[in-house]
Amino acid sequence: MPDRYVVRFGAMRNVGEFEPRFEQPLTRGTRVVLQTERGTEAGEVLCPATERTAEYLKNPPRGQILRVLNQEDLEKLDRLREVQRREFEVGLQMIRQRRLQMELIDVEHLLGDERIVFYFVVPPPEKRVDFRELVRELAREFHTRIEMRQIGIRDEAKLLADYGDCGKPVCCNTHMVEMPPVSMRMAKLQKSTLDPSKISGRCGRLKCCLRYEHHVYEELVQQLPPVGSRILTRKGQGKVLGQEILAQRLLVQFEDGRRMLVDRDEVLTRLGK
Repeated sequence: MPDRYVVRFGAMRNVGEFEPRFEQPLTRGTRVVLQTERGTEAGEVLCPATERTAEYLKNPPRGQILRVLNQEDLEKLDRLREVQRREFEVGLQMIRQRRLQMELIDVEHLLGDERIVFYFVVPPPEKRVDFRELVRELAREFHTRIEMRQIGIRDEAKLLADYGDCGKPVCCNTHMVEMPPVSMRMAKLQKSTLDPSKISGRCGRLKCCLRYEHHVYEELVQQLPPVGSRILTRKGQGKVLGQEILAQRLLVQFEDGRRMLVDRDEVLTRLGK
């Protein structure tokens, strides 16, 4: 039986390694109760923890699996959904009363009642908000520990977004553990449309999926003569006008004026610019 499992938990869908406190094999999708550094939480087993999974998880949160989620736990989770709605409304009202420059996004109430986490964003040009009095007031209202967590626009989508343009659930709310930066250069290299409305995700930023194949494009483009260079092919000399990176072909204008697509294997040598 595995001594550790990879488990997804929390509103931000964190992924960590957890050690079971009982001798019962767990399968993918099993819902469990966890002891994390934040408190007692519900989670979902993804797979056994192995050396391979460790390659993908950098400094994962750790803890223990206390038990498989039982009927009592399920009933409490249902009650907490209603509790969180009230906590959200109270928090929103207090923010408005104090005219704080922050936007409340979501509320997470832990299964063990150890804390309530309020997720918020700060609209530009503001960078920081003094919410100390708000925390004290929320703690007096709910009689538990309050955590205010400022998040970015991508994290907001991770909490609230549902489906992407592809018709599938958004990546940030399913399998993604980290959200590395995405640049316009990636879109240009992949010959994507540069229309922001078509290459932006639910968060309004460039789609994370532009990163998925970027390393492949980078490797393949290195194998092609750059645009503007002169080459010698079996069909004669010419100038590279364009690249079809995945197909490994070049659009070449020859000295006699012909424009043709040429496979990379037909290029004999590069003559320079």
